[in-house]
Amino acid sequence: MQSSHAGSVASEFPVQLKGLGKEYGHFTALKSLDLTVPEGTSLGFLGPNGAGKSTTIKIMTNLIRPSRGHATLFGVDVRQEPTRALARIGAVIETPEFYGYLSPLETLAYAGRLRGMSSKEIESRSEEVLKGVKMSDWADHRIQEFSKGMKQRLAIAQALLNEPALLILDEPTSGLDPRGMAEVRDVIQSLKGEGRTIFMSSHLLGEVQEVCDDVALLNHGELLIHGSVRDLSRGSDTSTFQTSFLRPPTPQDLEALASVPGIVEIKNEGDSTIDLRISGGEEGQARVLEAMVSRGLKVITYRPLGSSLEQLYLDRIQESDRL
Repeated sequence: MQSSHAGSVASEFPVQLKGLGKEYGHFTALKSLDLTVPEGTSLGFLGPNGAGKSTTIKIMTNLIRPSRGHATLFGVDVRQEPTRALARIGAVIETPEFYGYLSPLETLAYAGRLRGMSSKEIESRSEEVLKGVKMSDWADHRIQEFSKGMKQRLAIAQALLNEPALLILDEPTSGLDPRGMAEVRDVIQSLKGEGRTIFMSSHLLGEVQEVCDDVALLNHGELLIHGSVRDLSRGSDTSTFQTSFLRPPTPQDLEALASVPGIVEIKNEGDSTIDLRISGGEEGQARVLEAMVSRGLKVITYRPLGSSLEQLYLDRIQESDRL
C-alpha cells in the first residue's frame, strides 16, 4: 500500500528531466536528456560506466548544476527550490560512509534530527526501516563490524527514514559480493512492492530486469531506449539461439541454412553446436527451426542465449559506440 504522504501530489511526475545537459570543459557528460518517470514506477537507469548516469543523479539531487535544461521532482525545479524539491526524496549516492563507532539506531537518530523529525517519529520510523532492510538484529551493533552489503542496506534505511515518495539509488549493488547484491536486490524489490517510485542507476542489465518495470538506456550522455522491460524484451527483433544436433551439420547444410530468411549470422562452435543469430522475433525463430528439421537435421537443443533485451542492449550500445 502506498502511504497517503507518498501520493499527496498525484498530478506531478516524481521525475521530469527536460533538455538536461552537462559539460565539463570540452567533455560532454550529458547531451540533452528528456525523461519522465510516472508515480509508482521503478525505473532502471541503465548504461555502461561513464554513460552519464551519476551526472544525471547528481543534477537531480542538486549536487552539481546542469549546463542547460531542467530537473523537476514532483513539479518543483531542483535548481530554483532545492529544499522543497528534495523534501520528499530519499537518496543513496555512491558508497555510503558512516561513523564506525555509532550503531544504526544512533545513525538514524542523528539523520532524523537533521531532518527535523521528532524523537517519537525517529524511534518508530527507525524500527520500521531497519525491519524493512532486515537489519533489526544489528540495530545496536557498531557499524565498524558491518560488511559492505550491510552498510548499503543501512544507507537505504536512512534514505527511507522520512517516508520519501521517491527513492533515488545510484548503483546500489556496486562493489558488493554476490550475497550482498542479492540482499540489496531483495530490499529494493520489497520497496517496489509498497508502490514507491524508484529511480535506480545500474550498469547491470540482469539487476534492472529483476527489479524494475521500466528501463532507460544511456550511453555517451544520450538516451538510446526508454520503455517497459516487458515491451522491450518482447520487441527486440534479433536474438541468438544456440543449437546442437545429433550429428554435426555439413558445410552444405550450413550454406543452405545461411539462405533461410531470418538468419543473420551463423557461428560454428564445433562439437555439433552452432549459434544462430535470428531476426524476425518469434515468427523468425519458428521458421528457422522448421527449415532445420525439413532439411533432415536432427535438432537436440534450440535455446536462446541471453535475453532478447540483452541483445537489444548490446546492439544499441555498439551502434552508439560506432557513432
